[in-house]
Amino acid sequence: MSDLGSEELEEEGEKDLGEYEGERNEVGERHGYGKARLPNGDTYEGNYEFGKRHGQGTYKFKNGARYIGDYVKNKKHGQGTFIYPDGSRYEGEWADDQRHGQGVYYYVNNDTYTGEWFNHQRHGQGTYLYAETGSKYVGTWVHGRQEGAAELIHLNHRYQGKFINNNPVGPGKYVFDVGCEQHGEYPLTDMERGEEEEEEETLVNIVPKWKALKITELALWTPTLSEEQPPPESQGQEEPQGLTGVGDPSEDIQAEGFEGELEPRGADEDVDTFRQESQENSYDIDQGKKARPLELAGLV
Repeated sequence: MSDLGSEELEEEGEKDLGEYEGERNEVGERHGYGKARLPNGDTYEGNYEFGKRHGQGTYKFKNGARYIGDYVKNKKHGQGTFIYPDGSRYEGEWADDQRHGQGVYYYVNNDTYTGEWFNHQRHGQGTYLYAETGSKYVGTWVHGRQEGAAELIHLNHRYQGKFINNNPVGPGKYVFDVGCEQHGEYPLTDMERGEEEEEEETLVNIVPKWKALKITELALWTPTLSEEQPPPESQGQEEPQGLTGVGDPSEDIQAEGFEGELEPRGADEDVDTFRQESQENSYDIDQGKKARPLELAGLV
């Protein structure tokens, strides 16, 4: 994910006063409601307190970006909306100039993320909706990535399991609206086991393989939440999340390829054949393709 973003849209500091028209206190500080045109071409209109932006205000950057919301001592803090130069926007809570708390990010491709933020990144519980396919990821995020127990929900089926670094890992199951579940697992790759940590800066194309084990009737699924994670260090403008993160998320905006439509089998179909076919094959999660588990299981 790119780190370009609001940190590049720094607001003028308190010493860069520029032109001002508005209320002042007895010592001449900007205090109350006022309008300012700053030396760098930015403008601010709103409340001041003791010379600093404080309270409700609108800050417009010369590149077209703007922030409308709460300030505390010159910093975005409280509720606010930030509209970025590319047209994407964030609506929600801020703390110390960072997206922090509950908020919604609207991306330029019409994807949305709704949930928790920590130090400018998706962190905690949240839902990412992929506009192109209607699929959505509902679960845990850590440092801007899909991590922990989650559901990947599609039009007529869903995947339930654990995610690590934007990829499904370990035991899980596909739940089909036709009334059955396909249990299996995504085996750990060498990189997910940590055997290639020295090459973590190298871009790799990991395609998880699904290994089907059995077919059962529907059962209740309860996610197991991960423990609270330490705060992230990186920050920046959000970009659309590539589903299950194969490569750079900014390059892969499509859902990971489970969007194939399902058609129910006839009641007289041979369940044993269905179960045998599911167990004999492993399945790719290629982005942008029909869901192979569904095709090979005979549900489409």
